[in-house]
Amino acid sequence: MSTPGSGENDLIQIALREDLGQAGDVTTKVFIPIDSKSQGRIVARSPCVVSGMSVAREVFLRIDPNLEVTLRCSEGDCMEEGGTLIEVSGSTRSILSAERTALNFLGHLCGIATLSRRYANEVRGTKVQLLDTRKTTPGWRKLEKDAVKAGGCVNHRMGLYDAVLVKDNHLAALGDLALLLPAIDRIRVENPGMALEIEADTLEQVERLLGMNGIDVILLDNMTLEMMRRAVDLRSRMATGVLLEASGGVTLESLRSIAETGVDRISVGALTHSVSNADLSLDLVSADHVS
Repeated sequence: MSTPGSGENDLIQIALREDLGQAGDVTTKVFIPIDSKSQGRIVARSPCVVSGMSVAREVFLRIDPNLEVTLRCSEGDCMEEGGTLIEVSGSTRSILSAERTALNFLGHLCGIATLSRRYANEVRGTKVQLLDTRKTTPGWRKLEKDAVKAGGCVNHRMGLYDAVLVKDNHLAALGDLALLLPAIDRIRVENPGMALEIEADTLEQVERLLGMNGIDVILLDNMTLEMMRRAVDLRSRMATGVLLEASGGVTLESLRSIAETGVDRISVGALTHSVSNADLSLDLVSADHVS
């Protein structure tokens, strides 16, 4: 996993600035001697899938480049309760000042990876792809989408710039599906090779879209299982290679049934917008007590 970039939009810089302010860690400065050394380890308090390791490491090193930070597992690893993700040693003050920010990044990203793995396991044995969405925390998108991949799911488009997705509001503004044809031709000329996906709310729309050239994916928005099956049947009868993607209201409980309709992809906003942090903590031992 890559770490956030540098400059004003650097997430690590922003996070440390809001935690340390101008005065720094006043508690640690008062209570911890400047020459105190400690060893710490970030441990899982419950099972999780790992993501965010390099970001957490970078947090410690931004506070103090002299800290020794050792990653004990890799992106996508399954961590059992009590397992160690990261070991850190050096200045006690530095470790304590970095602790919360490192855990905030790591806990959130492990939470996404863990939930993504649960979703991925639910459709194991089917051919369906599980995709995330753009329903991400502002500024965190790359990190959150990396965590989705660590959990075994697939990234949808990164933003508005790298794929075409014509949604219901685009269609409402356009007014008529027939007006899609010149726009599709223009996209193919101006952005050759870019994926083109169009949302459909009804089976009538699906049938019309299946008859158009240049469409890669049809998004089946909030359709019932029966409607999805009929859409798959329409695609088969029209002998087209257009992919069908189910979206809207997808839950762990409904996931397997949706996959079994024959759709190719399922997009799940919950992978990033409805996540509980992984239960992680940093256990610290003073170097004076380490044998």
